[in-house]
Amino acid sequence: MTFIPLQIPPGVYRNGTDLQSQGRWRDSNLVRWLDDTLRPIGGWRIRSNTAADAKIRGMKGWIDNSYDRWIGAGTYDALYVYNSAGTRFDITPAGLVAGREDAVAFTGYGGGLYSAYGYGIARPDTVRIQPATSWALDTWGEYLVAANQDDGKLYQWELNTATPAAVIANAPTSCRSLVVSEERFLFALGAGGNPKLVQWSDRENNTTWTPSATNEAGDLELQTTGLIMCGVRVRGQTLILTSTDAHAASYQGPPYVYGIERVGTSCGLAANEAVAVVDQGAFWMGAHAFYAYTGGAVTEIQSDVSDYVFSDMNRGQISKAFAVSNAKFGEIFWFYPSGASTENNRYVLFNYIENTWAIGNLARTAGIDAGALRQPIWASATDDKLYEHEIGYLYDAETPYAETGPIMLGTGEQVMSVTDMIPDERSQGDVNATFKTRFYPNGTERDYGPYSMSNPTSIRFTGRQVRMRIEGVANSDWRVGINRLDAVPGGKR
Repeated sequence: MTFIPLQIPPGVYRNGTDLQSQGRWRDSNLVRWLDDTLRPIGGWRIRSNTAADAKIRGMKGWIDNSYDRWIGAGTYDALYVYNSAGTRFDITPAGLVAGREDAVAFTGYGGGLYSAYGYGIARPDTVRIQPATSWALDTWGEYLVAANQDDGKLYQWELNTATPAAVIANAPTSCRSLVVSEERFLFALGAGGNPKLVQWSDRENNTTWTPSATNEAGDLELQTTGLIMCGVRVRGQTLILTSTDAHAASYQGPPYVYGIERVGTSCGLAANEAVAVVDQGAFWMGAHAFYAYTGGAVTEIQSDVSDYVFSDMNRGQISKAFAVSNAKFGEIFWFYPSGASTENNRYVLFNYIENTWAIGNLARTAGIDAGALRQPIWASATDDKLYEHEIGYLYDAETPYAETGPIMLGTGEQVMSVTDMIPDERSQGDVNATFKTRFYPNGTERDYGPYSMSNPTSIRFTGRQVRMRIEGVANSDWRVGINRLDAVPGGKR
């Protein structure tokens, strides 16, 4: 009799073949790893019963000077705020130019010459994709400032729910985005229709944009082959991300005011909202990899799931991808549309403290971390409502689970017969275990279970390799550590 410890490293590994994930977790949904234990992600509940009239793409939470809490949210044709009670107010600026709820590109049937390319072979990159409209939202003191790339104007909302947001006087138009710097300059990104131009207002005065000897307004054009996508505040700098590279703007004072240097090449942002900032720095999704800027230079994050994520992504709708932090657990979530889905339906999770990855299914279009509000707030892609997350352990129709790649039971040609499992689970009965065995890597797979955890759990199967699936069955904060299998040699096969 031999005890085989299932000591599986935390996090999902989903690059390459099934056998390359031997001894690792290969699939997951709505789970995380903390302190080397597998546990469920928190559930969710409705924050506001009033749905937006379209998909929300861009959110900002803040507290005003009267301690009232607000959420700003934008759709392709509207701008809203929600108060702390979840009541929605329409603050859409007069004359707002509507954009697109979906990205648009003529690449389907009839989009090229008949029979010019082989079936299943990508067409040449000759089609311009118009991205889905998303909003850049920030705060100017206690006021909300907003812009989207299709309307191009810079707006400000001054906390009166009966008055819509209004154009900021004298601000440039035809802008792609905006951000407020730590030094209290309003940056207009892609200003005046120049997708490489960074223009900033006078310090503490977002209505003065013409440079003079008595103010600090100014502009600089990035030396880049890409287009400005967005700007975010990082420690001591303003990071500007383009479709191809990254630039850091540092305050220098008069007469130059700002200096801008390139801090990364070949690290372009995949979508306007696909970047999140935490104390450790900025993390974003590129076209084929993940990147981080923690000061100095951009680095590529080595990802254990990049092959899975980037090989099954709807590139035509990638402009809908967005990132949101969950700082309580040291996590960044990226939501994206997979395969043939036209809307975000999956996520990839990176724990930047423990350097682990997870994947899962969840339809969200925008979000904010806890801070201004007690819980993370994410917008649903199915009903366009706001949901509080990390609340309880209810998941609608979804189920938290994690499944391993193949685990070798014996060595060489040895076959093992398993009779019992010794679970390492905090509250036994809250999870089930299922085992899938094979005698050869491409052989027929047989399922055993699910088994409810008990100490020990009586199970019966024989095989050379096994995959284990742990699935939550109770609405509780369960934990799973190192399970052990009680096995004996079963001869050769």
